[in-house]
Amino acid sequence: MYFIDQAKITVISGNGGNGAVSFRREKYIPRGGPDGGDGGDGGDVVIQADVQMSTLRDLTNQRIYRAGHGEPGRGKKQHGARGKDVVIKVPLGTEITNAVTDEMLADVVNPQDKILLLPGGKGGKGNTRFKSSTNQVPLQFTPGKPGMKLEINLELKLIADVGFIGFPNAGKSTLLSTISSAQPKIADYPFTTLTPNIGIYSDITGLTISFADIPGIIENAHRGKGLGLEFLRHISRTRILMFVIDASGDNIMQDYHILVNEIVNYSQDLYNKSKIVVLNKIDKIDKLPEFNIDEDLVCISALYQTNIDELMEKVKNKYLEIIGKGE
Repeated sequence: MYFIDQAKITVISGNGGNGAVSFRREKYIPRGGPDGGDGGDGGDVVIQADVQMSTLRDLTNQRIYRAGHGEPGRGKKQHGARGKDVVIKVPLGTEITNAVTDEMLADVVNPQDKILLLPGGKGGKGNTRFKSSTNQVPLQFTPGKPGMKLEINLELKLIADVGFIGFPNAGKSTLLSTISSAQPKIADYPFTTLTPNIGIYSDITGLTISFADIPGIIENAHRGKGLGLEFLRHISRTRILMFVIDASGDNIMQDYHILVNEIVNYSQDLYNKSKIVVLNKIDKIDKLPEFNIDEDLVCISALYQTNIDELMEKVKNKYLEIIGKGE
């Protein structure tokens, strides 16, 4: 199943029901007076977080979402029923924008998020509301207010504490499976990962850290080349960037600078996040090549779990520092 991280839909809230014009008609009560009830409010359009969802695939199968209309008022002061809400469930990390103006409407980041996107139209008033000492037989009523219509874009940006960045076949999937219980597809050829994978690390203290294995970036990904651009947006939700470099590559410094360049060109703010650089696959080389950088560096073999504890200590220290600052 291919990963779906964008959708465009139309949402429509319900119309309010009209107020009723009615008069009490009962035997032995000749002057019963007005008894028209109010119309019901139209249904709302609501966005709700669903932690069980991981893509926007379901929203691509249906393009229009309508809430129910409020029922009109009736005699005997009976109010019309309220229209049924339409509740649109989305994964955590979904941003919702106005498709015409690009205005941000909602950002679903908490499991309990339930956001009113479009309110339904208010129900109209029945003629009972207009009775007064000078208006004993009111014929006035108000119609229900119409609902609202909006075209929206939904974009899923994965939420994770640490985002892996690296070329295809750098060993990111193996690393994810080593430090978490995730089971991403792993093979010895490029572009094994076609969809982002999330893994959760936990230690004996109960600390949990989530990792996102983003599909491999290639040069000029920020210009739309390869798979990278489709998923670079997901890294923007992470707190820590982890550059994963194949230590057995022909020119690892060049590989590192290409990755950095892609991130900088995509977003300077993204590049300013806390970073760790990992030289992976040291089991394939006899001697570590020269690799001079200013960032924290850990040399590992994800396959043989070499120096994984050292790596996780660096990750935990950075994570706790960031959390302590409230970032």
